[in-house]
Amino acid sequence: MTTSPAGGVPAPRRLRLRDLVVVGAGGLATRRLRAALSALGVAIGIAAIVAVLGISESSKADLLAQLDRLGTNLLTVTPGQTFGGDAATLPEQSVGMIRRIQPVLQAAAIATVSDTAVYRNDRIPSEETGGLTVAAADLKLPQTIGATLDSGAWLNAASARYPATVLGATAAAQLGIDHIGSQVWLGGRWFTVVGILDPMPLAADLDRAALIGFPTAEGLLGSDGSPTTVYVRADPAAVTDVQGVLAATANPENPNEVKVSRPSDALAAQAAAKSALNSLLLGLGAVALLVGGVGIANVMVMGVLERRSEIGLRRALGATRGHVRVQFLVESLLLALLGGAGGVALGALVTAGYALHQHWQVVVPLTGVATGVGAALGLGAIAGLYPAVRAARLSPTDALRTV
Repeated sequence: MTTSPAGGVPAPRRLRLRDLVVVGAGGLATRRLRAALSALGVAIGIAAIVAVLGISESSKADLLAQLDRLGTNLLTVTPGQTFGGDAATLPEQSVGMIRRIQPVLQAAAIATVSDTAVYRNDRIPSEETGGLTVAAADLKLPQTIGATLDSGAWLNAASARYPATVLGATAAAQLGIDHIGSQVWLGGRWFTVVGILDPMPLAADLDRAALIGFPTAEGLLGSDGSPTTVYVRADPAAVTDVQGVLAATANPENPNEVKVSRPSDALAAQAAAKSALNSLLLGLGAVALLVGGVGIANVMVMGVLERRSEIGLRRALGATRGHVRVQFLVESLLLALLGGAGGVALGALVTAGYALHQHWQVVVPLTGVATGVGAALGLGAIAGLYPAVRAARLSPTDALRTV
């Protein structure tokens, strides 16, 4: 206590921050189980927020890494529709004409073989295609689209003339093929698997295809060799310019019957779609956090009712209403901070576990951590405000009465 300059009336000593923390922690220690359950409610809400933001950022980092690795300069040219609504076709010379565009680095085509499917053996009914397709492929296709092989080798000038096939990743898994040298039933004859591709995010259609050489498709399966998709790798500095002239170059007579797209845009759209879903998940996390805040408010209100004698004794010994108000507010903040810290740790662990399971880079954004801790403190302040004011309003005589 200090003495006021007006005539010896003791003035209350100001509580230091350390004293406030000790007093607040002591108040929580008397109700450990109740405090732990309330902190758990906050932790679940904060963990949900941190995990959603962390998983989203980890997924986005993986998508950006894929784009950096695969490049954003890949374009695809496909036939559209005629004015009459019929399916259009690309000229056989379209690939050669596209290669003449100066900023085009590489171009390769595939030609889907119609009415032909691939099966594990010749005992499977023909209508059970499983959604797998057969396509003739240019020998330069892997270099153009950046494809890599899980096993085996790509078609060459020799194997392209014989019944040999390279399977996409999904096709190989669906057919139960996990090594080269196996045979599949394709177009009414046996083909030998000489390679299996890794998944291709920028050319997902090829994941479900059995790829053969153009000579084999034309000689054995009756394909006319008309390209159904042309993959174009352009100079990164001139992608937009190349995209603008591809239709007219591929089909000068009917450029309106040509569709040009950029596969990397699909990955960007995928990231945007995940961000939209994050809003819903963050909303669910906010609801859980609100429930935790109600739990804190309940603990603090019950604490005021159960500690009336303690409040009265402190007031009788010289504590001001401000001291009591700050004490209960600090208790609420400590309870929220405990839940917030636990939630951030739990959310970070969930993010790390899921990202490692998906083979992603682990990213726990600082904004998510700061948001979690800030939300917990804000929630604690709001939840503890009414109980703190209620405790401060108790007079010493009323508080010391036996209830």
